[in-house]
Amino acid sequence: MDAATEATRSLRGLSSELTARVPQLLEAMRTVGAGLELHVTLDRIVETAAELADARYAAIGIIDEAREGLSDFVTYGVTPRQHERIGALPDGHKGLLGALIHDPKPLRLDDLTQDARSAGFPPGHPPMRTFLGVPIRVQGDIFGNLYLTEKRDGGVFSEEDLHMVRVLATEAGIAIGNARLHAATRQRERWIDGSVAVTTELLAGSDVDDALAVVAEQARKLADSAAGIVLLPDEAGGLEIVAVSADEPAGIMGTQIPNDSPVVEQLLAGEPVFVDDSATDPRMVTDIAQRFGPSMMLPLKSGGRVLGTLSTPRARGARPFTAAERTLATQFAAQAALALVLADAQRDRERLAVYEDRDRIARDLHDLVIQRLFATGMILESAQRRTIVPEVAHGVGKAVDELDVTIQEIRTAIFALQQGPAEAPSGLRTRVLREIGTAAVPLGFQPSAGFIGAVDSRVGELTGKNLIAALREALSNAFRHSQASRIEVVVDATIRLPDGTDGVRLTVADDGIGIPDSGRRSGLKNLANRAESLGGSSTYGPGLGDGGTGTTVRWEAPL
Repeated sequence: MDAATEATRSLRGLSSELTARVPQLLEAMRTVGAGLELHVTLDRIVETAAELADARYAAIGIIDEAREGLSDFVTYGVTPRQHERIGALPDGHKGLLGALIHDPKPLRLDDLTQDARSAGFPPGHPPMRTFLGVPIRVQGDIFGNLYLTEKRDGGVFSEEDLHMVRVLATEAGIAIGNARLHAATRQRERWIDGSVAVTTELLAGSDVDDALAVVAEQARKLADSAAGIVLLPDEAGGLEIVAVSADEPAGIMGTQIPNDSPVVEQLLAGEPVFVDDSATDPRMVTDIAQRFGPSMMLPLKSGGRVLGTLSTPRARGARPFTAAERTLATQFAAQAALALVLADAQRDRERLAVYEDRDRIARDLHDLVIQRLFATGMILESAQRRTIVPEVAHGVGKAVDELDVTIQEIRTAIFALQQGPAEAPSGLRTRVLREIGTAAVPLGFQPSAGFIGAVDSRVGELTGKNLIAALREALSNAFRHSQASRIEVVVDATIRLPDGTDGVRLTVADDGIGIPDSGRRSGLKNLANRAESLGGSSTYGPGLGDGGTGTTVRWEAPL
């Protein structure tokens, strides 16, 4: 209100010509003040200013945070074809635009080409001679400058034009301030909603790998970045990429940042790292840095403990992150870290309950089932000795042999149930069997397992880790959705991928109800994203039931 009052006061005592144009000015001020979207407001300002001053061209140059140049340039009157011929927009580092940045005062010129500060025009630029420039202030700070060129009648801009545009610039500053406040509020709301979504998803029971993937995906969307990346500390003291959300994730998963990288020490100490251009910054030592431009690397820190790092790089040539975006992203990373800690504690409680249930089942199998099977075998052996019919003796002997095999299988299952996570060998075959044994408790039956090829020696650690996560996802989907009574798991390390490279295929087939036509596909999407990040693929088709009922998931990745 003070700014508007001051602007209106400046009209007093002016010429009758200017007084006659006051209704036009008031209408222009009303037009500029309508709406809250920032870019729509800027477009409206340049168009209204051009009409008010009868100018052919108008523009607003928005000053960057360093106050050294322009971060954006909004134009009116220049056609798309002219824009294409001109090429890059002005950066405000030189010429009249740069002069107005460093000396923000109204400027009126009858012929800008004769001014010593003029730097000329690039090829394809429309000719411009008359010039009017007025600074736009938002809450006392310079936001940018309003430029007008070329009077439509071929004349020059008058003092009355200057007064009118100055008043309009004051109103524009108010409108821009409102639009920026609205945009900042909306931006904070989006980041808060994103934090709530991450917390809800993590506490819904997702495993660690899926939880990190959720953080990466939400961060990418909120930061408007080309990728969302989560890194965790590795054994060598560096950082390793363990979750990626990107349009082209191939080649990113598994990338390691060595412990002697300049950014690792800072990140593991809980300090954020902001990079203006990843491709040229000497601190960025990995090959994938060449793909990206501005980047935020934020520690996932909770209670003084650094869990890892969240990175949100933008594409090369994209706009840098603003101070507000950096603050909001840092707060999001802290909230995500807290949610990860809470989710991990919740999973520990659930895992403890599962282990207790497994111990009970193991005791029951040992104390009840095996003893009964053993007693049944003894009875059958006694009957076999007393029978005089050879066919009966052969059949009873076969039944005894089957009981012996069953007892051995139950003892193997008991061993798997009683095995803690720290006791499990590191081989992929054993990890697969352990996942299947864990899934048997909620399923109520033991899925079968088959292995083809040298699974333990051929499958690398990164691929193996993701295969186990894919198996866990597939078994979880079967338990929650399929209503299956039979599941078959096969790991084949002898396949060839479509591009001719050696690969491994995980197949999980069931005889359940299949995948409905409608409903969520998040589990299948997670499987596909995990495979694609390694250069593989994930598909699904008919299952084991009669007529192909049920579902078969095939997950493939390079060895």
